[in-house]
Amino acid sequence: MEPLYVFKFGGASVKSAKAIRNLADIVLKHKSRNLVVVISAMAKTTNALEDILSRWFEGDAVGMQEKVDELEKFHIEAGLELVDGDKNHVLISVIKLLLEQLKSQLKGKPHKSYDFHYDQIVSFGELLSTHIVSYYLNEIGISNILVDARKCIITDTTYRDGIVDEETSSILCQKEFDLGKGNIFITQGFIGGTKVGTTTTLGREGSDYTAAILANLLNAKDVTIWKDVEGVLNADPKIFSNTQKLDKISYQEAIELAYSGAQVIHPKTIKPLQNKGIPLYVKSFINPDAAGTVITNDDNDGKLPPILILKRNQVLISLSPRDFSFVIEDCLSKIFAILYKHRLKVNMIHNSAISFTVCIDYDKIRFERAQEELKEEFTVRYNSGLELLTVRHYTHEIIEEIANKHVIYLQQRTRSTARFVIDRL
Repeated sequence: MEPLYVFKFGGASVKSAKAIRNLADIVLKHKSRNLVVVISAMAKTTNALEDILSRWFEGDAVGMQEKVDELEKFHIEAGLELVDGDKNHVLISVIKLLLEQLKSQLKGKPHKSYDFHYDQIVSFGELLSTHIVSYYLNEIGISNILVDARKCIITDTTYRDGIVDEETSSILCQKEFDLGKGNIFITQGFIGGTKVGTTTTLGREGSDYTAAILANLLNAKDVTIWKDVEGVLNADPKIFSNTQKLDKISYQEAIELAYSGAQVIHPKTIKPLQNKGIPLYVKSFINPDAAGTVITNDDNDGKLPPILILKRNQVLISLSPRDFSFVIEDCLSKIFAILYKHRLKVNMIHNSAISFTVCIDYDKIRFERAQEELKEEFTVRYNSGLELLTVRHYTHEIIEEIANKHVIYLQQRTRSTARFVIDRL
């Protein structure tokens, strides 16, 4: 059997009609291959849908409708540009139908948890983008099959962070991605479905993870993530100057980078690939013929330059027991139970005799709920609007530069990694 390849295109690669045409050019070069193409929502659409959801929960009907109208206008205009302005084209009808389904989700008041409604509503970003891409590719002669990821990526009911049922998903993926039906498949990243038919998501920026899951379950030869950068860089070029491309890194290094917050790869992506030794390529959709970066089992990480990773929107929380008792196992178990209950991601911890400090990703709703619960037993102090800077393979010069430029709220160092909670860059 001919090998299967998985391509993943993020939001920047489908941000406009022009970008979608560029995607089509890349797929066209590989149209003789067996391809599974995973698509994210069009750029900024996920943010827009999160805004719509928040306004719905806040009861801001007017503001919500304005944002829905903007979303509708954006997608219909992109669709019209791809079909030469034909308002009667089936693609425009499909876009409108999906938008009507979105509007129906927003009728009345929320009746379940925020996380449940998040998945039902925010998932429309990927549904819209994949329908647009699939219809356009068919229109220009690139025959493809559109697969609904909710029917083959089966998860539990952990909304916003679904845990994949690999056994069930494997059976369904073999059926849905049947090479006897065709050789090019389009599907959604980020989303899945439960056995009872509700939509779930796999975590923010989870399309990379979808690509890795599908590669694992379908025994793909390799995965390519198409980005607006030339590969994995040692720092974000939008933040840092004089960045370098890393030609090759190991799975282990990639996991460390992803865990620290590197935006180029979702943290869950590596494990499904490493388990089957499937190489991961990170390449530029702007310059698709360039080599990019390959992530494999090979370990050459000792030769890597310093790698800087910045996570924005951090909160540093300091907790002290109200009775000034020691922060020991009992206290720690209570703290972690509350953080876990509210699904707050812990990035860094530090403790002393009577205080415990933790740096977390800020999520307004989850943080406020956790804070109220923590206040029952602890004095809670926090600083918000901070950033977490991680330096892999650090040098003395870089550490000194950071110390001279920033207020450092908390720092930790190991042999290969230094981490700093700092004011904004």
